[in-house]
Amino acid sequence: MKLSVADLYKSFGEKSVLKGVSFSADSGKALGLLGRNGAGKTTTIRIIMRVFSADSGQVLLDGVPFDPAKVKIGYLPEERGLYPKKPIMTQLIYFGELAGLRKDEARKNAQDLLFKLKMTEFADKKLETLSKGNQQKIQLVATLIANPDIVILDEPFSGLDPVNALLLEDLIKELINDGKIVLFSSHQMNYIEEFCDRIAILNEGKIVVQGNIRDIKRSFERNKIEIVSQNAKEIYDYIKTVDADKLNDSEIDGDTINLILESADDKEEIYNSLHSFSADIDSFRVKEPTLGEIFVRYTESAV
Repeated sequence: MKLSVADLYKSFGEKSVLKGVSFSADSGKALGLLGRNGAGKTTTIRIIMRVFSADSGQVLLDGVPFDPAKVKIGYLPEERGLYPKKPIMTQLIYFGELAGLRKDEARKNAQDLLFKLKMTEFADKKLETLSKGNQQKIQLVATLIANPDIVILDEPFSGLDPVNALLLEDLIKELINDGKIVLFSSHQMNYIEEFCDRIAILNEGKIVVQGNIRDIKRSFERNKIEIVSQNAKEIYDYIKTVDADKLNDSEIDGDTINLILESADDKEEIYNSLHSFSADIDSFRVKEPTLGEIFVRYTESAV
C-alpha cells in the first residue's frame, strides 16, 4: 500500500496552516513527519484521519481517495485520551469494539499486546494507579488493538524510561516488518533515524525537504572532516603546518580532530598528506550533519 498526501491546503479563519503539503508513505516502512510546534503536523494528521477536511488537495491510498472507514488506522496522539478511573481491560475492550472487533477478539488482542509490553499484571487496575510511562504503554495497546494497517505515532516515547523504550522499539520494528504504513512524529531525532527510511520536514505549513535520510545528508557540502587518532596532537600540528591553506577552521578535542575545509575537493589531498606522514589514524571520515542539524537548518526561519 502507498498512502499519498497530495497538495493539501487548510486555513482556519484568516490563518493559513497548510500550504500545498505533499508526501507519501509505503507499506513496511516508516516515514518521519517532522516540524516545529505549529508547523502543521497535527493538522495534516487530522486531515488524513478525516477529523476535518482540507480546503483543497487529496489523501490517496494506492491512487484512489482514502476512506478511513474502510482501512483500519491506529493513532497514538501526543495528548493522551484514556479514562483514568476505568479498569484497563474494560476500556481496551471498549476501544476494540469501537474499532469493529467482537468482544472476545478485543480481549484476546489486548491480552497479547499487554503481554508483549509486560503489562499483563495491570489488566484489572485503574489507569490512574499506573506511572506515566505505563499509562503510555496502555495508550499504545489501545492504538494497536484492532491490528491497524496504518499506524500514526505522535511522540510515542514520551515519558518512557530506557527499559520501556526498548520494549516499544521492538514493537515498532514488528509493525514495520509486518508491512504496516507507519507515520512517526517526534522531536527525538535518534528514534527518527532508527526507524525511518524517509522524512518530510514541515515549516510554516510547507514541506521544505523530504526524501531518504541518507540522501539528504549526502546532499550537504562534504567539507567537514573528523580524524580520530591516539596521536591527534602531532597530526593536528602537522596539518596546521602543511595544509593550512586548505583549512577554513579546525579544532582538536582529545583524540578527535575536526576540520572544516575550504573545499570538499581538498579532503583527498589531506588524506594523502597524512598517508605520507605515516600517521597512525583510527578513522578519517566526512562528518555528515546530524538529523537534528538538518532539522534546524530547514526550520530556523520559524523561530
